[in-house]
Amino acid sequence: MRTDPVVLTVAFGYLALLFVIAAWGDRRAEQGRSVIGSPTVYALSIAVYCTAWTFYGSVGRAAEFGPSFLLIYLGPTLAMLMAPLMIRKMVRIASTQRITSIADFISARYGKSSSLGALVAIIALIGITPYIALQLKAITLSHAVLVNYPEAAEFRLAEENFWADKSFWVALVLAVFIILFGTRHLDASERHEGMVAAIAFESLVKLVAFLTVGVFVVFVLFNGPGDLFRQVAEAPELTGALGLEAVPGGTIGWVGTLVLAFLAFLTLPRQFQVLVVENVDERHLQRASWLFPLYLVAINLFVIPIAMAGLLLPAGNSDPDSFVLTLPLSAGIEGIPLLVFIGGLSAATGMVIVETIALSTMVSNQLIMPLLLRSKRLHLSSQGELAGWLLGIRRVAIVLILLLGYLYHALIGDSYSLVTIGLVSFVGAAQFAPAMLIGMYWRGATRAGATLGLLAGFITWIYTLLLPGFAQSGWLDAAFLTQGPFGLEWLRPYGLFGLEGFDIYSHALLWSLLANVGLLVGISLFTRQSPVEQTQAALFTEAMNPGLQDTSLWRGQTTRGELQSLLSRYLGAGATARILADQQGSPDDDAPAPPALIARAEQALSGALGSASARVLINSVVRGEALDLESILSILDTTSQTLEYNRRLEQKSNELARIGEELRAANERLRELDRLKDEFVAMVSHELRTPLTSIRAFAEILRDGKDLPEEKRIHFLEVVVLESQRLSRLIEEILDLARLESGRLTLTPQRLDLVALVRHSVDAVHRLQEDRGVSLEVDLELDDAPVIGDPDRLEQVIINLLDNASKFAADEAPRVRLHLARHKQNFRLSVEDNGPGIAPDERERVFEKFHQIKRYGATSGKARGRPRGSGLGLPISRGIVAHLGGRLWVDDAPTLEGACLVMELPEASTMTGPVVVRTEAP
Repeated sequence: MRTDPVVLTVAFGYLALLFVIAAWGDRRAEQGRSVIGSPTVYALSIAVYCTAWTFYGSVGRAAEFGPSFLLIYLGPTLAMLMAPLMIRKMVRIASTQRITSIADFISARYGKSSSLGALVAIIALIGITPYIALQLKAITLSHAVLVNYPEAAEFRLAEENFWADKSFWVALVLAVFIILFGTRHLDASERHEGMVAAIAFESLVKLVAFLTVGVFVVFVLFNGPGDLFRQVAEAPELTGALGLEAVPGGTIGWVGTLVLAFLAFLTLPRQFQVLVVENVDERHLQRASWLFPLYLVAINLFVIPIAMAGLLLPAGNSDPDSFVLTLPLSAGIEGIPLLVFIGGLSAATGMVIVETIALSTMVSNQLIMPLLLRSKRLHLSSQGELAGWLLGIRRVAIVLILLLGYLYHALIGDSYSLVTIGLVSFVGAAQFAPAMLIGMYWRGATRAGATLGLLAGFITWIYTLLLPGFAQSGWLDAAFLTQGPFGLEWLRPYGLFGLEGFDIYSHALLWSLLANVGLLVGISLFTRQSPVEQTQAALFTEAMNPGLQDTSLWRGQTTRGELQSLLSRYLGAGATARILADQQGSPDDDAPAPPALIARAEQALSGALGSASARVLINSVVRGEALDLESILSILDTTSQTLEYNRRLEQKSNELARIGEELRAANERLRELDRLKDEFVAMVSHELRTPLTSIRAFAEILRDGKDLPEEKRIHFLEVVVLESQRLSRLIEEILDLARLESGRLTLTPQRLDLVALVRHSVDAVHRLQEDRGVSLEVDLELDDAPVIGDPDRLEQVIINLLDNASKFAADEAPRVRLHLARHKQNFRLSVEDNGPGIAPDERERVFEKFHQIKRYGATSGKARGRPRGSGLGLPISRGIVAHLGGRLWVDDAPTLEGACLVMELPEASTMTGPVVVRTEAP
C-alpha cells in the first residue's frame, strides 16, 4: 500500500474529491440552499488555522519544547472568546464596506489609501510565502517518509529535481482548484460557497486522521495513557520535557508566544478570509466562539502522547515532525499511515487554498488595479471586456503565488522545521494588528502613522527573523548571526540592542511591535487626517452604531448613464443590470443618480476591485464629495439622540405597562377580596343567624311553655347549649384569624409526644366519623415523636384536618387515612381521603382566607355545593403550624388517590419547658 503509484493515486483521488465537494457546494448555492449558512460549517472552516504545522509540527515542537505548542492554540481560543466584542465588529465593518481582504480593510480605514493597501499586500506576500512553503514542504516530507520508510527521507529529497517533487504537482492541481472555485466571480466579497464547503470537509478529515493515529499510539502501542506516562516517568531524559521549564524563553517566551498566536489568528490573510469575508451571518460567531476552541482541544488531545511515544520507541530516531507517520509505520501498519498522509495533505491543501485566494485578491486589487487605473488607455476598453481581463489577472496571480511558495520551499525550506517556518510568518502577519485593531477603536489614528508603523515593523521583522533564515540556509554569511553586521554585536538579529534571554520569536515580536505601535501612535498625534480619513475613521470606530448602516454617504452628483457606463466597463453588463434593477427613480440615462445608487455602485466596485480603486473610479464620474466627518458625526449624534430617546421612551412604556399590569392585578385581587368578603359576611351572618334563631326559638318555647314536660324542657335546654357552643366556636375562629393577622396569637410551646396527641385527637373525632359513615384508618410508624408545640393548638389542627377529610371523602364507602412517620429530621403527618381530590391550581388557594372549594359527586361529577364551615380552618391551621416551625401543604394522596394534607414538624432535640410565644405580624 506504500508504493508510489498507490500513494499518488490516493492523494490525487482525494484532491478530486475536493473538486466534487466544491462543485456540489456551488450548485447548492445557485439553487438557493447555501451550505455555508450553517454556523457549524462556519466554525469548521475557521479550523483552516490547523495546517500542516498542527498536523506534523505540533508533535515536533512538543517533543522538543514540551507544552509550548499549546500556546499556538490558546491564542486563537482567547480571540474566539472575545469574538462578540472584536470579531463581530470586524464582520460588521467588512459587510458594510464590502471589504475583500485584510489589505482592503486597513486601506479602507485610513482613507481608502491605495499606497497603504499596496504596502499591506506586499508585506502579506513576503510574510505568507514561507507559510505556503511550509505546507508544500510538509507534503514532500510526508510523501517521502511514507514511501521510503525506514530509509531516511532527507537524502532522497536532496537528490530530486523539481518535476519529481510531488508537492510541485500538488501546487499546480491546487492552482486549478482555486481558479475554478475561487475566481468564478469578479466580486471578491461574494462568498466562495464551494471552497468553504471543501475547507469544512477537510477540517473533519484531518481531525479524524489525527485522532485515529492518537488512539492507535496510546491504546495499541501502549496499554493506555497510564502505561505511556509511566514509561515516560521512568525515562529521566523525558521527565523534564513535559514541564514549563522546557518552554523557550521561559515566562517571557510563554507570554510572547501567546500574544503572537492571538494576533496572528486575527491578521493572517486566510483567517481574515474565513472569519470575516466568508461570514454570512454575525450570529454564527456565537456557536463558533465555543465550537472552534472545542475543535482545537480535540485535535491537540494526543499531541503530547504521540511526541512522548516517538521519543520512547525506535521511531524516535527520525525527525519529530514525522512521528505521526513513523510510529504506525514502525509497528508494521499500512492503512493508518496512509490515512495520516491524507490528513496531513488536507491540512496543507486547505491552508494553501484559502491563503492563495486571499493573497491573489490583494495582489490584483491592491497592486495591479491601482497601476492599471493610471493608464488612460484602460478607460477606452469596450463594454464588459475589462471584467474578464481582471479575472484573468487574479488567476495569473494565483499561479505565481503558488510557484513563489514552491520556490521558497525548494531553496530555503530545508533549513527550518515546520514550526519555525510557521512562526516566522506569524510574526510577519502580526504587523497588521496595530493598524487594524487600533484603527477600529481609536479615531485619531492617521494614514501616515499606520504607514510608517507598518514599514518599521516590517523592516524589523525582516532583520530579526527573515534574514537570519537566509543566513542559516547559506545565502548570507553565518557571522551575521553571531557577530552582527560589520562586527557590531549590539545589532545581532537574535540579540538586538543587547536584549538577551528571549526566544527568537518573542524577541522579534517585541521589537517589531514596539516600532510599529510607537510610530503609529506617535506620528498620528502630530499629523492631521484628510476629510476622507476622518469619514472612514468615524465609520470604523462607530461601526456598531445602527444609524450608519442604511445611511448614504455621498452627496455628489452624476447621472444614471455615467454610473451604468462605469459599472459595465468594470463589472460587465449582467452585474450592472442587477445593481440598477432594485433602484427606484427614472430609468432615463440623463436622470440624476440618487445618493443611494452612488453608494451601492461604490460598494459593488469595492467588492470587485477593492475600496481604494472603487473610490478612484467613483470620483471620476461623481461631481462632489462623500460626506465629511462633520456630517458623519451629525448623523451619529442624531442617531444616538434618537436611540437614547427611543430607549427612554421604551423604558417609560415598559414601566407604565408594568404599573398598569400591577394595577390590573391589584384591582382583580381587590375584586376577589371584595367578593370573598361579601361571601364571608353572608356566610357568617347565616352561620350566626342559624344558632341564634334556634336559641331564640327554644328560649321562647321555654318561656311560654310553662306546662312543658320535664323531658322536653331538658331536651330544649340541651339544644340551646349546643347552639351556643356552635356560636362560640365560630366567634373563636374569627378571633383566632384576627389574632394571627395582627400578631397577637399567644402560643405555649412545650415538649410533647405527637403520637399521643394524634391518638387523643382520633379518639375525639372517632364517634363523629362513625356517625358520618367514614372509615378512619390510622397508621402510626412510630412509638413516640417528640416535638415542640402547643398541645391545644396542634390538636385543633389535627382535628381540623380529619374533619376536612371526612367532608370531602367519597359519597359511597368514604375513607380517611392518617399516617405519621419520620422524614429526615422531621415528623410528617398526612391525612388523605378517597374523594375527588384537589386540583393543582386550587392547592394553594385552599389556604386563603374565606376560600372554600366545591364538593363534587364521586359518580355524577356534579357540584354539590360547599361543605358546612367558615373556610377559616385551613388558613388558621397553616398559621399555627408555621409559628411552630413547621409546614402545611396539599400533596397527591399516595394511597386513597384523593386529597392529601401534609403537616411537618421538626423533631425536638432537648427537653424544653413551657415557653409563652407571642406571634409577630409578618
